[in-house]
Amino acid sequence: MNPRFAVIGGSNAFRFINDRELKSSEEIDTPFGRSSPVFHFKSSASEFIFLSRHGTRGYDISAPFVNYRANIYALKELGVENILAWSGPGAIEGPFDVGDFVVPDDIIDETRRRHSTFYESTGLGFIRQSPVFCPDLSRTLLSVLEELKLKHKAGGTYVCTEGPRLETTAEIRKYKLIGGNLVGMTLAPECFLAKELEVCYVPLCYITNYAEGANPAEYREGELFEGLVSKSEGREVEQSLEKISSILETFSSRINNRARTCPCSRSMERYRRSGIIGDDWHTWFGVV
Repeated sequence: MNPRFAVIGGSNAFRFINDRELKSSEEIDTPFGRSSPVFHFKSSASEFIFLSRHGTRGYDISAPFVNYRANIYALKELGVENILAWSGPGAIEGPFDVGDFVVPDDIIDETRRRHSTFYESTGLGFIRQSPVFCPDLSRTLLSVLEELKLKHKAGGTYVCTEGPRLETTAEIRKYKLIGGNLVGMTLAPECFLAKELEVCYVPLCYITNYAEGANPAEYREGELFEGLVSKSEGREVEQSLEKISSILETFSSRINNRARTCPCSRSMERYRRSGIIGDDWHTWFGVV
């Protein structure tokens, strides 16, 4: 029986796979194409499904070209009800510092060319987005970070850009003006797709750098982000990455058998009650 909890790994997720010598299943065929390879992680304390957005050997596929629909569909097919998705955004402004863990509570979608819904060619998908992330999983994740005594912040607005390029200084000024605190490339449309399939979703962010213009940074060719990350900041990021395994295992042990009472688990209820859709979610998509 597959666990009902899945982790979507972001940058450096391939290290989690390689460190444990996990063996992948086949990529799962879906009506939206093939998913990324899915792994089964099991230890004495926890068990969960693991999917790496960007590949299994390195950063093989950048954020705008991830098949988000296939990935979320595949996890739903495997019986997943809860997703923790990690992402390494930049900080637009304080109180966020490099190396901090953050559990955001809102998102601004600045992507342009991604498939943002399962329900193309249908009348479905008018779903309220407040709260956009699962409130129950968010509370649990914050309690885990507190228990593990990790430096973290609760709340914040994540701006999701198209990529793969980094943002301009003027764009970061704009995002700050409209209330953005963090800037990354991966949470949208992933979080919206999860909600369309009534899957609970919570992001775990770790700050990798200060966004362009937020902190003085000399241009250094040939380095990560061309010098946007200093050596000391790089060490802070590495320390955060080393802690992710313990976060995942502790979080998994808390939620794998939870009863879902949050609104995410009933986001399509209006359509179900009106008879537009049935209980079999496979039939919700219309013409693909």
